Amino acid sequence: MNYDILIIGSGPGGYVAAIRASQLGFKVGVVEKAELGGICLNWGCIPTKALIKSAQVFHYAKHAADYGVSISGEIKPDFEAMVKRSRGVAEGMSKGIQFLFRKNKIDTIIGTAKVKPGKKVEVTAADGTVTELTAGHIIIATGARSRQLPNIVQDGIKIIGYREAMSLPKLPASMVVIGSGAIGSEFAYFYHTLGTKVTLVEFLPNVLPLEDEEASKAIERSFKKSGMTIMTSAGVESVDTSGALCKVSIHTKKGIEVVEAEIVLSAIGISPNLEGIGLEETGIAIENGKVVVDDFYQTTVENYYAIGDIVHGPALAHVASHEGITCVEKIAGLSVAPLDYNNVPACTYTTPEVASVGYTEKAAIEKGYEVKVGKFPYSASGKASAAGNKEGFIKVVFDAKYGEFLGATMVGENVTEMIAEVVAARKLETTAEEIMKSIHPHPTMSEALMEAVAAAYGEVIHI
Repeated sequence: MNYDILIIGSGPGGYVAAIRASQLGFKVGVVEKAELGGICLNWGCIPTKALIKSAQVFHYAKHAADYGVSISGEIKPDFEAMVKRSRGVAEGMSKGIQFLFRKNKIDTIIGTAKVKPGKKVEVTAADGTVTELTAGHIIIATGARSRQLPNIVQDGIKIIGYREAMSLPKLPASMVVIGSGAIGSEFAYFYHTLGTKVTLVEFLPNVLPLEDEEASKAIERSFKKSGMTIMTSAGVESVDTSGALCKVSIHTKKGIEVVEAEIVLSAIGISPNLEGIGLEETGIAIENGKVVVDDFYQTTVENYYAIGDIVHGPALAHVASHEGITCVEKIAGLSVAPLDYNNVPACTYTTPEVASVGYTEKAAIEKGYEVKVGKFPYSASGKASAAGNKEGFIKVVFDAKYGEFLGATMVGENVTEMIAEVVAARKLETTAEEIMKSIHPHPTMSEALMEAVAAAYGEVIHI
């Protein structure tokens, strides 16, 4: 079978690239060895948010009296039902990709793919049958998996990765989470909210270490206030799984501390899926564990492309999607600009949420900018008070000389929905004046962004 564009992997990079390619008139095939939608839809972004929503509902139910609602009887989480709901949401999303592929006349080829020289792809089915496909252009979008540490080997039972964390058979009484990035922090929040005794271990000085330091400290305070144990500037040396409980040896500033837990969740990042897919045989270059590509995702071999977690850049679903669209539009000969990776939003779906884009205050200063910084607390937001979620703030950073909107960091309810306004504003080179003069509806959380911008220029009203 010959295709105009053949894509390996159906995650947010692969399936979005496939649909856009079909819209542009290409004959498209997608090779997938598991469920359509990849890790994100099946074992990542979507099912984790379903679990987090269940935890939030449980939290609201426990605090219903705070809102004038009386609930009689014991309120307890049904962990099995939460997992079942999450899996159902994931299955529904995967079926949605099947529908979109049929709608756009995209062929799905089930099997494990290996790229070959001469614009060929070898696909091995589960029964061992091998099929050779050819294509004018081949896009590799094989994604990533949970990163393994040599001293903390995941056995899938006591030491687990994110995939097992979404489908445990029962709610553990205790858990050590290694790594406080988005994945680690979200799972720590989820399990702690349901009643698991969680210890969150982070090697760097702050949780969510890539975020603005004020945001990191706000999340750490929130976690500690809720009763979670936080250990920063700490590293896990080893895990002894020989007994009923895991004995986790943690190196801290005070020395070695041993924490016992039923489950250890390793959330120290991801590893790109590059092994066994034919890159070496095809001559495609790899550098520092990622595929080398140009601004439009062509590899070092003409007509072979790579997108998503296997190339340099933030390993985020929305990044992979935009890379896929950019790649196929360039193939189609459209006028395409390279992605601006400094305008990629990052979101963490804890409670409170964290969202950011562009430069932090510290990064902007280190870059040589003279900055104007505005900050508005959620405690001054009418909508946040009405919602009973006054924890958080909006912080914006502008270039003092030219007024460029350098970045924003948000902590609080709904901020993952609000960050897109900043992304659009930066894309359009919007000024602070334009944001301040754009009427934001009242009462909304989004007013806090307008007020933060006003605060940067000494015009804030409500603080």
